[in-house]
Amino acid sequence: MSKGFFQVPYPANEPVLSYAPGTPERDAIRATLKSYKSMQVDIPLIIDGKEVRTGNKVEIRPPHELGHVLGHYHKGDATHVQQAIDAALAAKPEWETMPWEHRVSIFLEAADLLAGPYRQKINATTMLGQSKNIFQAEIDAACEFIDFLRFNVYYMTEIYHEQPDSNPGMWNRLEQRALEGFIFAVTPFNFTSIAGNLPASPALMGNTVVWKPSRTQVYSAAVLMEVFKEAGLPDGVINLVITDGASAGDVVFSHPDFAGIHFTGSTGTFQHMWKTIGENISQYKTYPRIVGETGGKDFVVAHSSADVESLATGLSRGAFEYQGQKCSAASRAYIPSNIWPAVKDELVKQVSSFKMGSVEDLTNFINAVIDEASFDNITSFIDKAKADGQEIIVGGNYDKSQGYFIEPTIIVTKDPKYTTMCEELFGPVLTIFVYEENKYEETLELVDTTSTYGLTGAVFAQDRYALAMASEKLKHAAGNFYINDKPTGAVVGQQPFGGARASGTNDKAGSKLNLMRWVSARTIKETFVPPKDYRYPFMIPD
Repeated sequence: MSKGFFQVPYPANEPVLSYAPGTPERDAIRATLKSYKSMQVDIPLIIDGKEVRTGNKVEIRPPHELGHVLGHYHKGDATHVQQAIDAALAAKPEWETMPWEHRVSIFLEAADLLAGPYRQKINATTMLGQSKNIFQAEIDAACEFIDFLRFNVYYMTEIYHEQPDSNPGMWNRLEQRALEGFIFAVTPFNFTSIAGNLPASPALMGNTVVWKPSRTQVYSAAVLMEVFKEAGLPDGVINLVITDGASAGDVVFSHPDFAGIHFTGSTGTFQHMWKTIGENISQYKTYPRIVGETGGKDFVVAHSSADVESLATGLSRGAFEYQGQKCSAASRAYIPSNIWPAVKDELVKQVSSFKMGSVEDLTNFINAVIDEASFDNITSFIDKAKADGQEIIVGGNYDKSQGYFIEPTIIVTKDPKYTTMCEELFGPVLTIFVYEENKYEETLELVDTTSTYGLTGAVFAQDRYALAMASEKLKHAAGNFYINDKPTGAVVGQQPFGGARASGTNDKAGSKLNLMRWVSARTIKETFVPPKDYRYPFMIPD
């Protein structure tokens, strides 16, 4: 067998297509949307490479068009989770011993498939199933997941290249083993790229995976499994189970071969999982890796020197793109009194101009929230703000007769600890507190102590001393910190994503740090001429 120190292609971020009028991609996405609207899909579980249909069918409807049925998926139960674990464990010996360059080739091919023939398919299913406009789908389902795949391959080789020193007469080596057991990937609805990356990154490092996607992301998850299969991923390496969380958790967290969880979702769910793992710790063959990114109560704080138009745009985009359903979305803002009147005028003008409706109308900036439970939760906060006498300067209306539509809503409060300044809403609601312009430092303290989360945040200022002060005082308040920019839009290879405090383990998806969590190092020392006598020189008599 030939050998070599193989050099993988150097990664570059996938270019974002514009979908502007007259472009070929605009025509392509419209044709793909029309095609998917004209059919109904039948989505099975995928266990050991085989399609499993349970007969327990659940309809898939676009959140923005509840009268239309896109198809259905087959819901599994605990027996299917056990089958997926068995398949993952059976596939593991051959997968983890496969030469790494062949594992790499599979994921590089998957990236090229997404960049080419699957691009509009993954965009269209994300748009229809998760109610994302074309730009939000393009930067997520296509570009970010392509970036995850290509950059992770490069980071993997960096990890493998890191080797210890060797003194004369010996050779020290370091190898990165896959974890002993299977990985459980639990993924959210809001980013197709995260749904793909959470099972793919452990698999790249030689692990096998049981993947439970969100029920509201199954439509695009099925396409991801198509891509993995076409790229040559062996059966059993990634197993797709569509079931409720309790059924999956009961089986996974009581299994002795459970080796780790890769999670993105709610803080409460993650904390419950952590507690369950802790209670079951004596049952496992090894200490499981617990990697999770949860919620955020992400902030924007402005200094009196901030540029008004940049600040207003950072708020309108940061708070309302994808209906505020990003872990990183701006949810609370602190604006100084001296610039507030101008910021208010510009912000209301921008938000009032948003068009809201179906993803098929490419001129719409706002679409629907993901489901009825989310709609009811978000609107309950809006209703409470109205009842409590909080000022709503734009939005505040909602309707779920045709789809789960909530107007982008801005609340202005005089209480910096008001409910919507503290609790995660995960929807198109921004709450603003106007502070006295000479109390910037006190406001930074308020920003830092108001929320239990620590995911993203932004500061807007032209005064460099003000920026430096914010960077220092808010160093634990956000794992991704932005200066004169919105707190969303982290790019793989540029801003590794993750936060601490109640926001997760800060293992930085899209970086070498995350991949290190899915391997277990072994050091090997080889001595060329071993000693043949136990005595050391100091033992020689004088």
